[in-house]
Amino acid sequence: MEILRSVAEIRQWSRNARSKGCVVGLVPTMGALHAGHASLIRAASESCGAVVVSIFVNPTQFGPNEDFARYPRTFEADSALAEAEGATAFFAPSVEELYPDGAKTFIEVAGLSQRLDGNSRPGHFRGVATVVAKLLIAAEADRAFFGQKDAAQVAVLRRMVADMRLPVEIVVCPIVRELDGLALSSRNIFLSPAQRTQALVLSRAIRQVEVLVAAGERSSRTLIDAARKIIAAETGVREDYIELVNWATLEPVEAAAPGSLFALAAYVGATRLIDNTVID
Repeated sequence: MEILRSVAEIRQWSRNARSKGCVVGLVPTMGALHAGHASLIRAASESCGAVVVSIFVNPTQFGPNEDFARYPRTFEADSALAEAEGATAFFAPSVEELYPDGAKTFIEVAGLSQRLDGNSRPGHFRGVATVVAKLLIAAEADRAFFGQKDAAQVAVLRRMVADMRLPVEIVVCPIVRELDGLALSSRNIFLSPAQRTQALVLSRAIRQVEVLVAAGERSSRTLIDAARKIIAAETGVREDYIELVNWATLEPVEAAAPGSLFALAAYVGATRLIDNTVID
């Protein structure tokens, strides 16, 4: 597996792969890789002849009081996992490489960037859209792989790719969970054993919504109230948002329909976690 550090290197790697007839797949991450990331790398490996995993803790998507400084950085373990799952290249640029001194250009998807996580974290999706655009352009990727857990991010990136006419397919892979239901997240490492148990309330709330929908319930108010009641009952967990939205626009809807997104975010202690389900 090649280790790439510069935009020039990843671009040359991509062009070499394409000259050999390979489809180029990109798995953008911030590192601290886990089984959820592994599933993305495997999906990319199964459909692309060349797969690059990027590791970049992007400073522009963190707010001033968020966890940029303490976000886990585990380069050796990450590169080993990526290679084991089929990656053929590993892109680990410096901040200066992606944000040259004096950089003034940013991308913002108006409207979507202010909804769900964007409402809770002003400027977050501006940073996400900017860095993902940089990665897509640098890698000249044919396909980019993301997890459904970051469903609001997926909506923003789909809109960005469509608006900018970028020649890349956004591939969304299912949420990967622990056996007890907790959605995998790099931030789970911040949870104490007691908080790890408390965090299960997110997946319990999601599961209750799925049960209600399967039984025929469609009312947004009823579904949100059911999830809110479960979250509120767990000591040490504080709701950030609970919403039923159109996945393409992230705008609230009054009734669940196929393809609607039920999403929630909550603080477990100081750690913010997200979870969701797509209505079947």
